[in-house]
Amino acid sequence: MAVEPLPPTETTAVAPGTQITHPDGRVELRDFSTIADSRYFNEELAPVPIEKRTWNTYNFAALWIGMAHNIPTYLLAAGLIQLGMNWVQAFLTITLGNLLVLIPMLLNSHAGTKYGIPFPVFARAFYGVRGANLAALLRAFIACGWFGIQTWIGGEAIYAIAGKLLGSWWVDAAQVMDHPWTLWASFLFFWVIEMAIIWRGMDTLRRFENWAAPFVIVVAVALLIWVLVQAGGLGPILSEPSKLGWGADFWKLFAPSLMGMIAFWATLSLNIPDFTRFGGSQRQQAYGQVLGLPTTMSFFAILSILITSGTAIIYGEAIWDPIQLAAKFENPLVVALGLFTVVVATLSVNVAANTVSPAYDFSNAAPRLISFRTGGLITGVLGILIQPWRLVQDPNIYIFVWLGFYGGLLGAVAGVLIAGYWVRNRTRLLLPALYRPEGRYWFSGGWNWAAIVASLVGAVLAVGGAYSAPGKGPFPSDGLIPFLKPLYDYSWVVGLIAGFLVYLALSMPAASHAKGENV
Repeated sequence: MAVEPLPPTETTAVAPGTQITHPDGRVELRDFSTIADSRYFNEELAPVPIEKRTWNTYNFAALWIGMAHNIPTYLLAAGLIQLGMNWVQAFLTITLGNLLVLIPMLLNSHAGTKYGIPFPVFARAFYGVRGANLAALLRAFIACGWFGIQTWIGGEAIYAIAGKLLGSWWVDAAQVMDHPWTLWASFLFFWVIEMAIIWRGMDTLRRFENWAAPFVIVVAVALLIWVLVQAGGLGPILSEPSKLGWGADFWKLFAPSLMGMIAFWATLSLNIPDFTRFGGSQRQQAYGQVLGLPTTMSFFAILSILITSGTAIIYGEAIWDPIQLAAKFENPLVVALGLFTVVVATLSVNVAANTVSPAYDFSNAAPRLISFRTGGLITGVLGILIQPWRLVQDPNIYIFVWLGFYGGLLGAVAGVLIAGYWVRNRTRLLLPALYRPEGRYWFSGGWNWAAIVASLVGAVLAVGGAYSAPGKGPFPSDGLIPFLKPLYDYSWVVGLIAGFLVYLALSMPAASHAKGENV
């Protein structure tokens, strides 16, 4: 394996294709001439030049505010209420989950800001230049599912707005595949809006997030005030008892629910370099995320919990879908405002969280053929083919099947990345080698089998025991692999720890062999 030269600083002579380390620790590759002809390179996957790393603390906080204040976040909290938790239990579960997922989020953010590279290129350092496609495409296909879910929700909101304005002919239109054709038309219209935004690029996304984030907060608070007035204040809501108590019934639900809360952002904990590669400094991206993720997720969760609990008092049943709640208002302008907010909230998260990453991931699979824009279009098409309307029909499917299963898979990948970047490589990467065949990160034919095996072991341990309560999901009640069933309730943690430890154990011989090399 060829040994690359030690990266120079700004004060040393710089040969073509050599990376530069700046005083603040960020690393740059100014000259792409030695890698531009590689089939593993294109302009979107290239390291971002220092002068284009302009995102500040507010940009990152606004990104998270925009992504956190969305309907699936609302459904997370509302779903826990519907499953039997009271407001304290639901809030505790969601807040703890977001504090835990912030840890791998910040650990993986570092590489994006330091080297200006997106997630699939970062993964090449540990999975191999070719093997990174395994981690990237796994992340991409899950993002396609999320993209579809969010697009369906946005389409429902447009359908409801139009129904209030156009009347019964729109709402009661002829059925196609168990839904009115007008709902399908709304779904496709929302899809086109999203594709238009992603086609215009990352700077359009940043500007959209900056104004969408505060708008959604204001309207959500207004809805809470209305619910409090109608329900007679906070007292009746906060006094609602838990259907589970604090005994065995609660703790049995708590563990898989906590994994679901973590899994909600486990996707972003992998591909967060796609955004932090534009960061002006490590401090700005870290502060922005700490201010943006746990605080706004907890704030929006408490809004959702109080609103959903209030609907149980007002209407006699907990309404966990905010679109159905908004449709209950009589004033068409109020309904239109509420549902327009749903549209804005859904756009803000779906384009950022579920289109940017797979666009890079698909581009990484064939850099010469698939651009960032083409990758975004592929995401949109697959998001429809996944049939998202089936995933959001039941909170059991949404939280325990969808979130719980993929959280375990992605936990294993996160474990490999954290072990490789922070423990084995000590945050040191060689940028040119990430784009070259036969270089340091080529390993064996472009694959690092230590990372592949660690991911597979972590995934099997995490989700091999996947189970569903009778009639509540697709898995057998005694688990796919019965003796692994107890681990499934802790799927993300099991995957993370197993991937971390197995990768380090398998890569130790290589680390010993490479002693004395720069990385």
